Amino acid sequence: MKLPCENLGQNSRMRGMLLSVALAFSAAPSLAAHAYAQFGDIKYSPGFTHFDYVNPSAPKGGEMRLVPPTRPTNFDKFNPFTLRGTSPSGVGSLMMESLLTGNSEEPTTAYGLLAEDVDVASDRLSATFRINPKARFNDGSPVLAADVVYSFNTLNGPLASPQYRTIYAEVKKATAIGDRTVRFDFATPNRELPLVVGGMAVFSRNWGGGKPFDQIITDIPIGSGPYKPASDRMGRDITYVRRADYWGADLPVRKGFYNFDRVTYKVYLDETARFEGLKAGEFDFMREFISRNWARQYKGKQFDRGEIVKRAFENHNPGDFQGYVFNIRKDKFKDPRVRQAIGLAFDFEWLNNQLFYGIYTRVQGYFPNSEFHAEGLPKPDELALMEPLRDKLKPEVFGAAPIPPSTAPPGSLRENLRQARALLEQAGWTYRDGALRNAKGEAFTIEFLNDQPGLIRVVTPLQATLRKLGVEMTFRTVDFSLAQQRMQTFDFEMTSSRLPGNTAPGGELLELFGAKSAQTPGSSNVWGIADPAVDAVIGRVLAATTRPELATAMRVLDRVLSNGYYSIPQYYGNAFLVGYRPAPFGLPPTIPPYYDVGDWALSTWWASPANK
Repeated sequence: MKLPCENLGQNSRMRGMLLSVALAFSAAPSLAAHAYAQFGDIKYSPGFTHFDYVNPSAPKGGEMRLVPPTRPTNFDKFNPFTLRGTSPSGVGSLMMESLLTGNSEEPTTAYGLLAEDVDVASDRLSATFRINPKARFNDGSPVLAADVVYSFNTLNGPLASPQYRTIYAEVKKATAIGDRTVRFDFATPNRELPLVVGGMAVFSRNWGGGKPFDQIITDIPIGSGPYKPASDRMGRDITYVRRADYWGADLPVRKGFYNFDRVTYKVYLDETARFEGLKAGEFDFMREFISRNWARQYKGKQFDRGEIVKRAFENHNPGDFQGYVFNIRKDKFKDPRVRQAIGLAFDFEWLNNQLFYGIYTRVQGYFPNSEFHAEGLPKPDELALMEPLRDKLKPEVFGAAPIPPSTAPPGSLRENLRQARALLEQAGWTYRDGALRNAKGEAFTIEFLNDQPGLIRVVTPLQATLRKLGVEMTFRTVDFSLAQQRMQTFDFEMTSSRLPGNTAPGGELLELFGAKSAQTPGSSNVWGIADPAVDAVIGRVLAATTRPELATAMRVLDRVLSNGYYSIPQYYGNAFLVGYRPAPFGLPPTIPPYYDVGDWALSTWWASPANK
């Protein structure tokens, strides 16, 4: 479960196929339009030629070699939509496309990709897309409405990963009303639902040749994206080659994108070998997640000569949530006072000073560094939303938003542990016979699920502090595939997790925090949160009609989640830490405000002419 900071918790669990686009109404929602903006703000007019942050004249050619941003492992399937197995990096973003696509400037706007226009009904209960007649899959066949319907029905069916059924729960059906026209009908007039269907991955109904979907394993996906695998061989590394016949190369939303002829993901199962591979020129680009490595390793002759660049790319993205998460399906963690007490044993200040070189900021709430983060007492707009829900909300939610405990003076770890002991006693856990025990005499133990040895140095201080409370924490270190399997079946007690910051939150919140997903194997609700208050507030998020309404509802959600003490908030960084070899590449002159550094480099950089 690896986090992007200090390798903690890969479990963001948001599949690449659910493109994080944000779609909504144009100025005239009853008319077909080239774009769809959730709150009416569309930057680019019909007939625009390219996005401002790309180089539309970027040359094609060359190769980019990079390493996966998540926990490296071998891949054993090409199908990224099923629950079991591991698919290769890039298979979704490079091979699959959606009806609409977002950009890195406008959090809540998207433009036509496979669809040349979108028509949202005036009652908001349906959206109709007309597919571009030029759209082609990588087998040369046209992209038709029947393929879109097939993709929706398949992802919403029993053989795909269960999370898709949660995400598409408010979409009643997809109907082909012509060869290239498809309509989605919605159960509610939710402004975000066109986002959900517009960002759905579309694949050919011929993929797999009629096999049951969960048995499509080694078949190369039939998608419409700009790349295809160079080989069908399973294993560790994978190379994609740019399609000479890619149908969308001249689209405004593709101009200046995907400039490399070849893209290779190199997998190293050892962190030291991976860094040595960068220095040896075995690959070109790597995002660093460990502060110790950033402070101590990124130096030497290659850096002095400029052969490798060490650069922190700043961004304006909402901060990632990172935290130790409790599986509240377990009886020992059902009482929020227990969870709060364990959180009091986490000493962020010591970790940041002693292990992280002071480069991180403490996570506060679930949506840090964004307009969705709740601070202090509820504002009038928040109270107006909360009052009708008072019977569902805890009284504490109406107070000041919780602040993670600190050990900075005048605070101290000793005082935090005193508070923790009092909370544990209130919850029925007292120290006796050498351990913290409940009324039955059972000792309080915690098994921490971990898929990498390097994580232990970060969690060990928490382990030592918990021992002072009489709690014994042990580590269960397993390989990535077994850890993934255990997370999918919720077979863990505690682990670490990361939720990437989101500029346009919506329906995925049901998958992350909704009661329905709490008992759905493979869902992103790793905590097991099943709280009517959470569901009610998410409903208000989905009903927002303006950006301020969305922000208000999100801040209330932050208050509700924070008062549940479902996690121990950790830390985040405000820059992407990257080592890359500059000689082969040209970079766009403008860095967009909202971006992921790996996706941005892969999709908008290019090979300089001398290095093709």
